[in-house]
Amino acid sequence: MSAPKGHSVLVPDLRERRYLDRSRGEIMLLVVFAAMLATGAVAGVAWAAGLDAVRDRLVHPDLLWLPVAAAVLLPAYMGYIAAYRAVTEVEGERPLDWRATAAVVATGFGVFHVRGGFGVDLEAMHQSCDSPAEARSRVLGLGALEYAVLAPAASIAAMLVLAEGTRISWGMTLPWAIAVPLGFLFGFAALRHHGRFHRRGGLAGAIAGALHGVDILRRLAFTSPRVAISAYAGMTLYWAAEIFALWAMLHAFLGHAPNWPSVIVGYATGYALTRRTLPLAGAGVVEALLPFALSWMSYPLAAAVVAVGAYRIVNLWLPLVPALAGLRAERRARLVM
Repeated sequence: MSAPKGHSVLVPDLRERRYLDRSRGEIMLLVVFAAMLATGAVAGVAWAAGLDAVRDRLVHPDLLWLPVAAAVLLPAYMGYIAAYRAVTEVEGERPLDWRATAAVVATGFGVFHVRGGFGVDLEAMHQSCDSPAEARSRVLGLGALEYAVLAPAASIAAMLVLAEGTRISWGMTLPWAIAVPLGFLFGFAALRHHGRFHRRGGLAGAIAGALHGVDILRRLAFTSPRVAISAYAGMTLYWAAEIFALWAMLHAFLGHAPNWPSVIVGYATGYALTRRTLPLAGAGVVEALLPFALSWMSYPLAAAVVAVGAYRIVNLWLPLVPALAGLRAERRARLVM
């Protein structure tokens, strides 16, 4: 069902969002399943790190950093909401209102969609765009915007790590330092030929999808300076808050301040896919990958697994409260339409 004419962008049609129809039992099942995946991953990495070493890290943490890490949740959300609204404004279209956007963003950071937050976004934008193809393009653009901010930050951080002359493996730093700039050059150069990949499947279809996302970034720049600044500043605030939360948790269990560039590279490596693109907000996957990525950046695995476990409480489980509130708000909005 297409959105009513003249109504589609400012207040999206919510009547076909399947995730809104989940029963309480289904939601609870997803939450429990996600918790099992996360707990199992943390337990497995803790065993690999050595249970005695992990227990030693838990004895005298610097608890001051725990509420500090939790406090950045709000600015992270505000940044993502600003970036999300900017993507809906591509080429001068009216953005979603703040309340509608906040509800969708909060719900997407929950564990209510098997396809992750981008599954929520696709269903939401499907009702606020003229066609399914345009909705998919906007969602791909949102994903491209995430990487357009995180990848350059990781590339610069990797260069700083290399300049410091540490013993960190070049395999962790050179790909970020070299591949990211080349990847951006290739992406924008390939936009000239993106029509060749249109309506194809397989690898060509995947390339076409990626180029659609890059094209959204190009269109953002030509929409208006205000929209472009809102998009990039909002996403930068989001990533800065997220990485600061991990840095704070590492500080709590290491007993000293971690090195910023190495944390950024470790974070970006552990988030090979961002938590909004991963199924169930990355439950189990992030807990398994991120501690090892940090250990490859010369942090003790025992400290890394404890820090990541604490970080995921802030990053995944505390946001369940606003996610449930967002789900409820979306259901209410559908009832009054």
